[in-house]
Amino acid sequence: MIQFLWLTPLGFLVGAFGTLIGAGGGFILVPILLLLYPDKSPDTITSISLAVVFFNALSGSFAYSRMKRIDYKSGIIFAIATLPGSILGSVITSYVPRQLFNGIFGVLLVIISVFLILRTKEEKVENSLVVKNGYITRTVVDIEGVEHTFSYNPVTGIVVSIFVGFMSSFLGIGGGIIHVPVLVNILNYPVHIATATSHFVLAVMSLSGTMVHIVNGVLQSSFIQTAALSIGVLFGAQLGAKLSKKIHGVAIIRSLAVALAIVGVRIFIMAF
Repeated sequence: MIQFLWLTPLGFLVGAFGTLIGAGGGFILVPILLLLYPDKSPDTITSISLAVVFFNALSGSFAYSRMKRIDYKSGIIFAIATLPGSILGSVITSYVPRQLFNGIFGVLLVIISVFLILRTKEEKVENSLVVKNGYITRTVVDIEGVEHTFSYNPVTGIVVSIFVGFMSSFLGIGGGIIHVPVLVNILNYPVHIATATSHFVLAVMSLSGTMVHIVNGVLQSSFIQTAALSIGVLFGAQLGAKLSKKIHGVAIIRSLAVALAIVGVRIFIMAF
């Protein structure tokens, strides 16, 4: 029970920052777990993280739902697309050696951080919206009455979501660190709508991956750690959603890029 004294506060911090940037917090939690539990296998680490990401995403989604920032129509499509990859990724993780897992995880985070730094941009001027052939136009009106109109290629969104589903469950990171940049930079989502919609997708995706780990019996051995962290993220996610109202969208993305770079380098070094 002593683990609750420090794992629950840790979960709170992970939940707050993860919800703020729409990434679920798994990219923060996995490297911490890798440092705290050097003897645990990759599938055990990812099973803990995915379960915690689920509770984080669930809590955050409720908060974002009250703000009316979630694009449900597109989010449901993306969530369904993540399911096959999510299940496959959860299964494959058990066959990957710990050292190789660390190397892959570190490299991926650094690549994403560089992409974010190079592609970070201000929110679009929505009245200059240009709709291309085959694109879907969506309009989301938040609780403050602000109208967000954007358009995207649904095929691109689905293909990316399949990949995100696999990588998220394979690495236990939830997938938001991949999905949010894609939603913003490729699918033209306003940053705050992207973080909220990503959280909704994460809730569905991480649940499917977690169910696989429960069926395989991997998660049972780490029940106490998972419970302690999950309690923390449930409350931290609420704080993160509230903070998102006060922080500019570009600042959120840049914060994510810096965090990814630091974590990525640290984990990559651990592989050697």
